[in-house]
Amino acid sequence: MNGSALSGTAFAIEEVTAPALAIHAALAELPPGAARLFADPAEDLFASRLWFATLSAHGLSAGWAPFFALCSGGGTPFALLPLAARADGSELRSLTGPYSAAFRPLFAPGASAETAGALIGRLLRGRNPVRLDALEADAPGLGPFVVGLRRAGLVVLRFAHFGNWHENVAGLDFAAYVAARPGALRTTIRRKAHRAETVRSFALIAGGAALEEGIAEYEAAYARSWKEPEPFPSFNPALMRASAEAGLLRLGVLRLSGRVAAVQFWVVSGSRAMLLKLAHDEALAAHSPGTVLTALMIERLLKEGGIAELDFGRGDDPYKRLWASRRRQRIGLVLADPRSARGIAEIGRAFAARGRRRLVSMLARGRGA
Repeated sequence: MNGSALSGTAFAIEEVTAPALAIHAALAELPPGAARLFADPAEDLFASRLWFATLSAHGLSAGWAPFFALCSGGGTPFALLPLAARADGSELRSLTGPYSAAFRPLFAPGASAETAGALIGRLLRGRNPVRLDALEADAPGLGPFVVGLRRAGLVVLRFAHFGNWHENVAGLDFAAYVAARPGALRTTIRRKAHRAETVRSFALIAGGAALEEGIAEYEAAYARSWKEPEPFPSFNPALMRASAEAGLLRLGVLRLSGRVAAVQFWVVSGSRAMLLKLAHDEALAAHSPGTVLTALMIERLLKEGGIAELDFGRGDDPYKRLWASRRRQRIGLVLADPRSARGIAEIGRAFAARGRRRLVSMLARGRGA
């Protein structure tokens, strides 16, 4: 077990024979064999070392630090659960944040996810409930992993976390994509884009010499938008730089009469183009710069080729239904120990909430009868 402060008595675990569990307080402390557990960022950004490195360095609140639970068999790593821990060891959660669009435990091909769940479940026994966010409900190995957690004596409580809107665009060109959009959006694209043609300039930045200026323009436009200040101001610039280096970045900048009107931060990973952040200058809202830029970005992305899906990230913002017709549910899990006071309380709250929802549903059905 690693000798950092995080691996002291607050997280002491029972001795186990192979397979075994070790904890590490930084990516750099993982053994070389753990590298194979991370996805290539070009295939799955949110399961990549690039993502967790950026989140660890720029996306954690004060008093929190990364915490990696690594399962090995015969000295070979086969599973990894990226977590975050309070510095005093009192609390654990998934290594996620407000920028995480997906999360999953990481498994080597052919590994036993159930064994990993049982090992990690032993670590969590007797602790405060642990929350895992932004999970893909159909993530490979998640079902057996949960079985293992339950085998270790934990109660696993599932909740709906956020919606993720997306659209299948395999084989489509921009004209075909737009033809399938709602009429009001098609009209806005046609009128606003045509009206802006004579005064607009559009840049798509993937890296190189234009990157730093593009980041500065992104931040300036964001500051003039309707959005609240970022909770982690250095995160998006850091991710843009890292994703540019990996060949994933698509940063769109729309100018109207020389002024930055709208910005969008996309990445391309695994035949999926994902919109991570957008903003527009509120003073120019009458020109619908956000709609115009979204159309320009999607047109360029489809021209690149190889894009099978447009992904509009976290949440059910109304505008996303105009650009995408499909929704998938990201879920969360709360892992509670029924032998601890906090675990019992968490389980009680979950079942009380479930009972209230059932009662409301029954009453609604009764009113409709």
